Amino acid sequence: MRTVLGLAAALALGGAAAAQVPVKPDIPSILVWSPQQQADWYRSIESVYKVETVARGDKVRPLPRAARQIAPTWTHAGRSWTVRDYMDAHRVSGVLVLKDGEILLEEYGLGRGPDDRWTSFSVAKSVTSTLAGAAIREGKIASLASPVTDYIPELKGSGYDGVTVRQLLMMSSGVKWNEDYTDPNSDVARSVSLPIEPGKNPLVTYMARLPRAHEPGTLFNYNTGETDLVGILVSRAVGKSLAAYASEKIWRPYGMERDAIWMVDPAGHERGGCCMSITLRDYGRIGQFMLDGGMADGTPVLPDGWTTEATTPQIVKGAPPPGYGYFWWMRPQGGYEARGIFGQGILIVPGEKLVVVVNSAWPTAVGQDLGAARLALYEAIRAAAK
Repeated sequence: MRTVLGLAAALALGGAAAAQVPVKPDIPSILVWSPQQQADWYRSIESVYKVETVARGDKVRPLPRAARQIAPTWTHAGRSWTVRDYMDAHRVSGVLVLKDGEILLEEYGLGRGPDDRWTSFSVAKSVTSTLAGAAIREGKIASLASPVTDYIPELKGSGYDGVTVRQLLMMSSGVKWNEDYTDPNSDVARSVSLPIEPGKNPLVTYMARLPRAHEPGTLFNYNTGETDLVGILVSRAVGKSLAAYASEKIWRPYGMERDAIWMVDPAGHERGGCCMSITLRDYGRIGQFMLDGGMADGTPVLPDGWTTEATTPQIVKGAPPPGYGYFWWMRPQGGYEARGIFGQGILIVPGEKLVVVVNSAWPTAVGQDLGAARLALYEAIRAAAK
């Protein structure tokens, strides 16, 4: 049986697939791409779907290679493993390990190289929540306690009355939402199939119709629609696109090495809950930015204490143990993670000053064996890095 965490990842799947805009006809659903299509298109998603660009700046933050490189070995599922064994067996395009901001290990596969981006799926959620923090730091969003309806007034009179920004970031709005991808009448299926009306965002229109099921802030309920809703909220609050804001607040000041790209929905808005494409080292820089407390070139981008608050349990009931942060997954083994289907992840362990990035093209979106094998990799890397 799937774990709650595995189920949550699976639920993210349909939202990742249904709200993209193909750039040419006859593109199969991203859920059923062949292994070759995954290897080709995950690293060139702009050739498949419409995107916006997150522009880098003039300076690149260095990631020096550490004097000591690591070559972990471990035992799992009755056999011995190396990082290359793991990559070959699990269709991994990149593994990067940073400690104290230096590269301990960097490996590529599936024909990918250092300049190639790779799609993130739900790893983008963690970037969106970080941009919400930047907007609070700027005063564009008054506070985490601000009502969602202050920024998306079309939600007034709906189940979102009285729901706060913080409750959205915790996936605990209390609004009724069915994310069953086997049900064509589920909310996640219906919310991405509405017609585009001039001057209206179809997702907001759909979400405004939903009733309340629980008291806000009391129960975690994985909700792809609300992660896209946060993206819309941030964009409206700051008066610019998510791509432009990510460039302004993270990509340019922190010194990302290459432009990122962000897939857009049928209304032309970047998906707050999905689908940025980023190089392996720039995924590592996202992790290092969090380890650095949200500082870029000595200047705070996020509110004081944000990186700690966002990445510690904010809600427990209904969430996988030990709880859920602001679009960040907590890990029972320590640290926190941005996680996406088909094997995407940024693991951050502050006490060890460690960042581990893994990008993959798993044969299935999630899987208990796949998750266990990646956990074994993480623990071997942590042991080798100490």
